[in-house]
Amino acid sequence: MKSLSVKSQLMIFLSSFALYLSFAQRDVLFPLMALIAVAGAVAADSLISFFKEKKFVLTESSVISGLIIGFVLSGIYPWWMFLAASLFAICSKHLLRVREKHLFNPAACGIFLAMALLGASTQWRGVGLWYILLPAGIYFVSKIGKIEVVLGYLAAYFLLFGSQAIIQKTSLSGVILYQNFFFIFIMLIEPKTTPAAKKGKIVFGIAVAILVFIFMQFRVKFDAEILSLLAVNAFAPLLNRIR
Repeated sequence: MKSLSVKSQLMIFLSSFALYLSFAQRDVLFPLMALIAVAGAVAADSLISFFKEKKFVLTESSVISGLIIGFVLSGIYPWWMFLAASLFAICSKHLLRVREKHLFNPAACGIFLAMALLGASTQWRGVGLWYILLPAGIYFVSKIGKIEVVLGYLAAYFLLFGSQAIIQKTSLSGVILYQNFFFIFIMLIEPKTTPAAKKGKIVFGIAVAILVFIFMQFRVKFDAEILSLLAVNAFAPLLNRIR
């Protein structure tokens, strides 16, 4: 029996996690908006693939992008906002490419464009459930070989925010406990928009954490983590050259 691909496993995990959160929080709109985001991403990806290859293709990555948008985009907005974010995500995947690979994380790009053009904001559902996201995240990181990205990010994050907590004489527990594990283990490690070279992966993770710290200090208008990820995505091809 053929084993499931990592993308299929991630798709199943995100779908199951979304259903769990909807029941636990009694939130009917959350899975509905996520479903709309998935439908939009799948439809857009299939339509663009048809124009390019003359055949309809259902990709797991489009489902994952839609699910991520459902998790991250705030639920206070109407359904068409989720649909628009998915369309932005898939268009960025097909249009913004370098060496036959998309340059930016599609879901992050879709969310950012929804914020910049439509005034959307983020909510990040389920990030506090570390006992679910941490073990699942470690599994997916090990499967796709992006442990260096995560370690680089966490090292820089704890150094910067930990030092700030010491200087300001606040508790270090907040720095450790209130991590955005969804961002770290689901979005940060996206395979095609992160470097393949080992040192490049470490630098990538460190750079994202530094930008998150800087953007949070200056209280940028847009989500600091989304903005930081996209900014460093742009340099991923160059980071692959680090030896």
